[in-house]
Amino acid sequence: MTGAWTFVADAADDPIVVTAIHAGHDLRTEVNELMVLPDADRRREEDPYTDRWTNITGNSVVVARSRFEFDLNRPRERAVYQTPDDAWGLVVWDAELPAPVLEASLSLYDAFYVELGAMCDAMVERQGHFVLFDLHSYNHRRNGPDGPVADPDENPEINIGTRSITDAKWRPAVTAVMEAMRHHPFDGGHLDVRENVKFGGGNMSRWVNARYGSTGCSIAIEMKKIFMDEWTDELDENATVDLGEALASTADAVREVLGGS
Repeated sequence: MTGAWTFVADAADDPIVVTAIHAGHDLRTEVNELMVLPDADRRREEDPYTDRWTNITGNSVVVARSRFEFDLNRPRERAVYQTPDDAWGLVVWDAELPAPVLEASLSLYDAFYVELGAMCDAMVERQGHFVLFDLHSYNHRRNGPDGPVADPDENPEINIGTRSITDAKWRPAVTAVMEAMRHHPFDGGHLDVRENVKFGGGNMSRWVNARYGSTGCSIAIEMKKIFMDEWTDELDENATVDLGEALASTADAVREVLGGS
C-alpha cells in the first residue's frame, strides 16, 4: 500500500523479520482535517525512530501512518480511537468520526494484515519458520518533562512481551533475545531486560502467534524511551546506535537457535 507502509523482503534466507508499526506520524488528508490533537501530543504517544532498528535484517515492515489513524496493535473493533478513553485521555476529534472516514481507516487496517500474512506465509514456505521482532517504545516520564521518572522496578529498560506465545518451541528463541540484550554493554553497564512486566505484547503479536503456532513467532520488544526525550522528541544518537547494536546481537542469537532447531 503505497504511502501507508513499506514491506521489504530482501533476505530470502533470513528467518528474522523486524517491524515498526507505530513509527509513523503521517495522516491521510481527511483524517488530518478532523484531528484536534496537537501534533506534539500525538508524536509523544507514537514510537518515533523505532524504524531505524529495522535495518538489522533485509526483512522489515515499517508503517508510515500514525497509530491515531489506525492502530495495528489493537483488535479491529478498537483500532480507531474514538473517545478519550481509547487514547490515554486525549481528545483526538472534536466530533464523532464520520462513518466513511472510520470505514476507510479500517479498510487500511484489513489490508495491512492481508499483506503481513502474505509475507509471513512466504517465509514459512521458504524456510519452514520465522521469528518476528515487534518493535515498540514507551514513555516513562508521564508526569511532565520536569517530573519524576516512572518507577524502574515496574518499567524495565527493555520489556519483552511474550504472553501470546503458547508453543514451547519458541522458549529458546525468547531466552536468546533476553540474554543477548542483557549481555550487550550499554551506558557503562548493561540493560535491564525483563519479560511481561510492563507489556505482554499487543494485537499484532497475538495475531502472528495464533496464526502460525509452531511455524512462526512474534516477540514484542518494548524499548523504554531512554534513547530520546519523550517531551521534546530530541534523539540521543549514541543511545539509539547502542540499542540497535544490542538488537542486532539479539537477532544473531535467534538465528543461531533456529539454525539448530
